[in-house]
Amino acid sequence: MESQRSGSGREETLNGSPHLKAPLNTLHVDRCTPAHRVHALLYAGAILGLVCHRLTSILASSSLAEGWMLLAELVLAFMWGCSRAFKWRPVRRREFPDRLPEGGAWPKLDVFVCTADPRKEPPVGVVSTALSAMAFEYPAGNLSVYVSDDGGADVTLFAFMEGARFARHWLPFCRENGVQVRSPEVFFASSSSSSSGCSAGGGDADKLKRVEDVMEKGIHVDSVELDLSEEQQQIFKRWKEYSGNNHPSIIQVLLKSNEDKDITGQAMPNLIYFSREKRPGFPHHFKAGSLNSLLRASSILTNAPLILTIDCDMYSTDPTSPQRALCYFLDPIASNKLAYVQFPQRFQGLNKSDIYGGELKHLYKMNPYGMDGFGGPNYLGSNTFLSRRALFDSSLEGESGRDLLEPEKVLEMATKVAACNYETGTKWGKTIGFRYGSLSEDLHTGFWLQCEGWNSVFCDPPQASFLGDAPKTLHDALSQCKRWTVGQYEVGFTRHSTLTFGVRKTSLGLGLTYSHLAFWGLWCIPITTYALLPQLALVNSRPLFPKSSDPWFYLYAYLFVAAYTQDMLDFIYHKGTLRCWWSDQRMWLMRSLTSFTFGSIQFACKQLNISTQSFNVTNKVMDDEQLKRYDEGTFDFGVDSPFFVILSTAALLNLCGFLVGIFRYNINMVAEMLLTGYGVANSWPIYEAMFLRTDNGKMPDRVKLRAFLLTGIVLAGGFLVFNA
Repeated sequence: MESQRSGSGREETLNGSPHLKAPLNTLHVDRCTPAHRVHALLYAGAILGLVCHRLTSILASSSLAEGWMLLAELVLAFMWGCSRAFKWRPVRRREFPDRLPEGGAWPKLDVFVCTADPRKEPPVGVVSTALSAMAFEYPAGNLSVYVSDDGGADVTLFAFMEGARFARHWLPFCRENGVQVRSPEVFFASSSSSSSGCSAGGGDADKLKRVEDVMEKGIHVDSVELDLSEEQQQIFKRWKEYSGNNHPSIIQVLLKSNEDKDITGQAMPNLIYFSREKRPGFPHHFKAGSLNSLLRASSILTNAPLILTIDCDMYSTDPTSPQRALCYFLDPIASNKLAYVQFPQRFQGLNKSDIYGGELKHLYKMNPYGMDGFGGPNYLGSNTFLSRRALFDSSLEGESGRDLLEPEKVLEMATKVAACNYETGTKWGKTIGFRYGSLSEDLHTGFWLQCEGWNSVFCDPPQASFLGDAPKTLHDALSQCKRWTVGQYEVGFTRHSTLTFGVRKTSLGLGLTYSHLAFWGLWCIPITTYALLPQLALVNSRPLFPKSSDPWFYLYAYLFVAAYTQDMLDFIYHKGTLRCWWSDQRMWLMRSLTSFTFGSIQFACKQLNISTQSFNVTNKVMDDEQLKRYDEGTFDFGVDSPFFVILSTAALLNLCGFLVGIFRYNINMVAEMLLTGYGVANSWPIYEAMFLRTDNGKMPDRVKLRAFLLTGIVLAGGFLVFNA
């Protein structure tokens, strides 16, 4: 087994720290790598055979269906070829935080928590995420937590004012009681913590409850009678003239490390509320624009060399996670060109079967291991420790580092760099900071950093370092994936494509992995083809695959069985279950038919300057009935959505083809029958929602009607294609 140390055995000095003789981290190549490589070579040969057989069939019949099958199989081959790079050299790493120098030698750390809509991202949850970061086991004087409120909501600022007062009790409580999960919302929700609630909150235990009261009665502070100080009243008066997309820059320093103490007399981290200026007519560039404004403002205020970006619902579950990141940033060899250390995204509250594939194990765990063998994983947008110098190295740094000592002048400078017109005529979003041009700003930024010669590291401790919320309704899960698809296409279909520019600037392996992510939406072509054509072929008795007595039949069988078997074994190898794997592959099929298809259409319309739906924040609020259905493992189809029309149509076509295949059994169409049966098995939740259920999560009647009409149209079209 190949193994190596990332650190150096020689005596090195790290920023004035004690001399280190032992490595801070190690890595080794995954033990399954040889088996993956052998499988890849065998499977590649089988794909070549399949393409040759399909070309021969086209020359013999020249049918439209055969030509479309060839296109689908070529796309399948392309996507499979790109995905093999993930398996070519996956590596595993290990950190040794106990070998770090004393805390006084650790660099400063700025934490960025982003939120955009208090209706979909409840402020209490955002505050809890920020407090879990403030409770890191990190020197308070070196830690600053920023919340970037891109919605400019007064209730979010109010929540953080209350949270700042609550933090004076919460932080010492966590230290003294060894609390591991330091999100107050999660702590108070657990049954084991009920007896400790009063001591945790002290006299301010009801502060977060006041925020919930505001949210219940209205989303504005002035909608509820509150006992506010005169200073707070002056602050909130300004919001009467503001709207979410039309307001000046707002920076409110809520806690200062050099002034504020907790109830035990210890210093507290800096806590800063930030909302960049927004004006109609100026481009805002979504989350990337918000992060860049905060990147500039924080360089004026605290200028920490390390930055942690976390989603507003992704709270810390390990207060020592910064130490693991430091095992790479303080490594004298690894840190030279290290842009970021990526932790996996993991999720709380998933049901036993993970029916919506919310864990996204391939995207957030399996793929990063593979990319780490070629120079590092892609930037996932959250749970990421970044080097500021990788993002931003300009003259602003010469004016920064004032550490909040000159509040009026510093805030004036920070407000200036957060202006909506500050980036005009600059390279921000192009070669500086988080990159613009894609809804998937995380993938785009990570890709460009690695093209510029930076590396990254995947840090996956045995215990989760961060936990967040995954979509818990099917419509939300599919909508989120559709948005990602558009953003990923914007990375792939450009002059600096991952497939050409990426391969040239990084390496073949890393370029292929980024191409697999960027062209993710192309799965809609083969999956939609296999969801329609074999079924129509069965109905019209027109074979598309070799008959079971033909030796070529076994080639197709091998390709299907080998791909699914390897995927299943990989999933289980990465601590998954067979039940969750079945849900994961079913959701892959559903996403391919809906999210990837609609995302592809939206991207094409965007390129043609045709107006489409704008960016939407993923909803993180659910009603009790939806939550109950999810916990029971029952699919929620209770929304009139075009996604569900497509899924219902595909399910009906598979059912029609399967029933026709049974009653009109044809020995020459075993492959079509098996594929259709596989589609029926995956469509069972849809049949339940259409024909058996009576709850609010059943398929709406309007969706069923449109699905039956569309099924009839497709069957008629299939008759014309196969009998022309």
